[in-house]
Amino acid sequence: MKRTFCVAALVACLPHLVHAQSSVTLAGIIDVGINNVTNAGGAHQYMMSSGVNNGSRVIFRGIEDLGGGLKSLFFLENGFNVNNGTIGQGGLLFGRQAYVGLSSSRLGSLTLGRQYDSIVDYVGQVTAADNWGGYISAHPGDLDNFNNSYRANNSIKYTSPTLAGFTFGGVYSLGGVAGDVSRNPVWSVGAGFARGPFSLGVAMLSARNPNLSFFGNNSQTALTATTANGTVTPVYSGFMSAHSYTSIGAATGYTFSRSTVSVSYSNVRFSDMGDTSSGPNPAQYRGTASFNNAEIGYRFRPTEAWLLGAAYDFTDGNGAGGNGGARYHQGEMSVQYFLSKRTTVYVIGVYQHASGVDSTGKAAVAAINLLTPSKSDSQAVVRVGLRHKF
Repeated sequence: MKRTFCVAALVACLPHLVHAQSSVTLAGIIDVGINNVTNAGGAHQYMMSSGVNNGSRVIFRGIEDLGGGLKSLFFLENGFNVNNGTIGQGGLLFGRQAYVGLSSSRLGSLTLGRQYDSIVDYVGQVTAADNWGGYISAHPGDLDNFNNSYRANNSIKYTSPTLAGFTFGGVYSLGGVAGDVSRNPVWSVGAGFARGPFSLGVAMLSARNPNLSFFGNNSQTALTATTANGTVTPVYSGFMSAHSYTSIGAATGYTFSRSTVSVSYSNVRFSDMGDTSSGPNPAQYRGTASFNNAEIGYRFRPTEAWLLGAAYDFTDGNGAGGNGGARYHQGEMSVQYFLSKRTTVYVIGVYQHASGVDSTGKAAVAAINLLTPSKSDSQAVVRVGLRHKF
């Protein structure tokens, strides 16, 4: 009887033993602080804002071991506003990311859903904004998407396994137009290498009818060059009649002792403007508008408790239809103190100066990413924040 009872007890435990090969994890970030903006629409502004250094979010991640090195996985990432509890990304429940797929230790992973593109995966993570500067340190309007302002809906994504420090991947979005996969497709490819103190990433992103397929997909309705918090950026909002948008980027970083130096470059093109079925064209632009952007950044860890960062970014725009384009000089600095592995207090300062003619056909004004644009050629912001990871 005792032997029978022991066998029965062991059999009853088997499903739980199998289940132990799977896991569901809850994680997230809460980031909140006070911004002091010198010129927001012509007025000095003090404001509390959420998710500057890192976007505030809740993450549900699941993995099931299917055997033979194969796993199924899912990832749900909800962005939210700490100030009032509202959902981010234009009201999408899992607006940051939402995907499911399969992963093989030998073949890589294949996932489907709303996902980051290859620019974000391989290039953006090397830059100042993604490392310590937050979205206010992103390139003007995050025009190259290095700071993942925009995602790819209805996308199929492949990521290779890491081989001797090298990895590559690609994303293809079906466009979301019934019966016409060629109407609004978005695709990207990229590769990265990291070994020891050296890292390198290169990638390309292309979107057809970008006002609808890319810039408008943060909301439940199509938007016109509108960022995730509803800010319309003059950096490129006038170019939304473009038939295609292309961002090509590269970034590299090198760590020595307690310091890291990084350099990045991007070329962005709004091509074949004048297609009013893609977006509005009040300035009657034709042809192509382009931007070249270069950034150099420095990060220093004097002790495990402190992080210091500084960067300079230059954006050179070439307009269309006689528009000479705009130029933006931007500098940013950050000081972070880690109270623990999970809790950080920080200060970020950003200054931007603009010149030339922006996409609206008017004298360029400073427009720090996701802030209300200035009414002059200069704008500065100082952010004091608290971030907690769980």
